[in-house]
Amino acid sequence: MFLTQTVPRQKEIIEVLFRNGWDYMRRLITLGKADEPQLPPPAVLKNILVDLGPVYIKLGQLLSTRPDLLSASYIDELSTLQDDVPPVPWADVEILIRKQLKGPLEENFSTINPVPVAAGSIAQTHKATLVNGQEVAMKVQRPGIGLIVDQDIALIQGIAELVARTDFGQANEIKAIADEFCNALEAELDFTREAGFTDQLRRNLSEGTWFDPKDIVVAKIYWELTSPKLMVMEWLDGAPILSATIPNENNKNTNRETERQRVTSLLFAVFCQQLYVDGFFHADPHPGNIFYLNDGRVALLDCGMVGRLDPRTQQILIEMLLAIVDLDAPRCAQLTLQLSGSSKPVDMSRLEGDYDRMLRKYFNLSLAQLNFSEIVYEVFQVARNNNIRLPSNMGLYAKTIANLEGLARGFNPEINFLEEVKPFLTDLFRKQLVGDSPVRSLLRTALDLKSLSLQFPRQIEYLLEQVTTETLQWNLTIKGLDGLRRTTDDAANRLSFSVLVGSLIMGAAIISTNAQTAQLSLISNILFAAASLLGLWLIVSILRSGRLR
Repeated sequence: MFLTQTVPRQKEIIEVLFRNGWDYMRRLITLGKADEPQLPPPAVLKNILVDLGPVYIKLGQLLSTRPDLLSASYIDELSTLQDDVPPVPWADVEILIRKQLKGPLEENFSTINPVPVAAGSIAQTHKATLVNGQEVAMKVQRPGIGLIVDQDIALIQGIAELVARTDFGQANEIKAIADEFCNALEAELDFTREAGFTDQLRRNLSEGTWFDPKDIVVAKIYWELTSPKLMVMEWLDGAPILSATIPNENNKNTNRETERQRVTSLLFAVFCQQLYVDGFFHADPHPGNIFYLNDGRVALLDCGMVGRLDPRTQQILIEMLLAIVDLDAPRCAQLTLQLSGSSKPVDMSRLEGDYDRMLRKYFNLSLAQLNFSEIVYEVFQVARNNNIRLPSNMGLYAKTIANLEGLARGFNPEINFLEEVKPFLTDLFRKQLVGDSPVRSLLRTALDLKSLSLQFPRQIEYLLEQVTTETLQWNLTIKGLDGLRRTTDDAANRLSFSVLVGSLIMGAAIISTNAQTAQLSLISNILFAAASLLGLWLIVSILRSGRLR
């Protein structure tokens, strides 16, 4: 169905693919053979996505959050995708704004700058002033973008259905991944969703675990003026952190290096709280989304992409950080399996060996020389090489770590990632060990020990009773037993077949010796012919198996 509905778009896509030299998808869209796909080089893939337009740029940005699917070279290339596009004329934007507001435009805004301060593939942002004099930022959805997104989503899902028919598509769950991406794209068209994320992040950061909440800013949302296609939020005066003047006019007496260190430590503290305490984090901390304000505070912008981590995952990730620092390959392997939650059998010796070879590269390096985001991506590579599927939110986690470390190194080249997060991780380990209330934790441990001491004799008594009454049952699963059973069955079948062939030959020989009529001779010849054919088939099957020796 999608092929007939999107024919013009298909032609455009085929032209782009052909122009960039990638023939696989062109054949696939035109119902060619869906063989194993070969991805184009990272730079070519990026060019294809840029040429295909806004939706596919967003798709590339989402793919950059999935190191479980793509190698580091693709992740690095796709992470540079920017969706800067020419702005929509103000006349068209004004029509959409008036439709989204509950009342007349003039009753809510005294001024609106028709020239956008930023323009992207999904929306563009204008500076405006409310009737009460409050300066705000208006994020307006591009008119007609919903229709384009729907059309491209139908095409993406259709292509995914074709690829899903291949072994590659089934092994990598292409259909599920496509649905996930399409749902994320559709979610970006609802600005109330982003507004909700912004509010939640602001509430979480209003209480700082390792930082002063007054130093971090998340824009306030004006809900009475916000709709699915229009979001109005507080205007923040500042500049992207890498291009901002530090120190600024409000803290001229502050040493530049001291201020950079303060801001860097603040960012690490803020994101450590998001990742390892709140379990809700801003998943796109690139330089354009981190502002250094004129008053010295730091602002987090654009909460459209967020991630979530449950308490169990948080604990595993903290232990993974410790295992990596300790170069503990067996522990890394165990934690990877815990993180995946997969029931598929895994070769533990191979997994530990891969981790050992990976970590060995960092054996003689100091903490300052370690590129932690690179190590995280290598963890995903090891998992992928061992056919271990990690949860999709791990991609956002890895991307957040990578963006944060890259931003910190660009802002403060002297930064040491592990030294910055060490105090926070130490505090987290302490809280996991004794909790916020040591006395309460001690009492809870005492109660657990008491419960265990009461249950243990009963469990032993029950076990002994089962053994003595011969009612104890064991359910064992031996890896590789099915293969051994099949091999044994094959050997037994061949042995039985050989006995049958021998019996036919002996029977034919006996009949032939005592044959006194033409009928007995005929039967003897038939038995000899059947035994010869069956014997020849047995020899051929043994030779084809390659197990003659």
